[in-house]
Amino acid sequence: MMTILSRWLMLTLALFVLNACSEPTQELKSAQQAMAIESHQECHLCGMIITGFPGPKGQLYQRGQKQSFKFCSTRDMFAYLLDPEHHHAIQTVYVHDMTITPWDHPDDETFIDARNAWYVIGHNKKGAMGPTLASFSDKKVADAFAQQYGGKVYRFDDITQQLLQEMT
Repeated sequence: MMTILSRWLMLTLALFVLNACSEPTQELKSAQQAMAIESHQECHLCGMIITGFPGPKGQLYQRGQKQSFKFCSTRDMFAYLLDPEHHHAIQTVYVHDMTITPWDHPDDETFIDARNAWYVIGHNKKGAMGPTLASFSDKKVADAFAQQYGGKVYRFDDITQQLLQEMT
């Protein structure tokens, strides 16, 4: 028969395990901030120099990692993020907010939480190695961008490997 102390310890342990599996805490999000992309840094996926290309970039943190992985394009970031080998380990994700930064040289002060962004796929603007996902904090701006440059607007959770493969 379990004592009250044993039950309390079991409940505390269960709550700890459940909390560890949940979304990142505010404290963790504060520690995992988007970092400036230095001129010498290479894309975690393809190895290209990140700052040498136009369009939005991305970065993410995996569970248990102290450094962010940086990408030369949102397309490369999503290709990494959606890979079943990595998908479960992704904790925090950032993209440039193209609502407020120029396409040719995105400003590292404009990174936003990628899970809250709007994405335009199928537009005619080029990023690193061709097509990329244009990322926006404001849906109206994403809609206007799609109207001007083509493409369709998506949310973070709507982006799949198939969508990435169909980008031309």
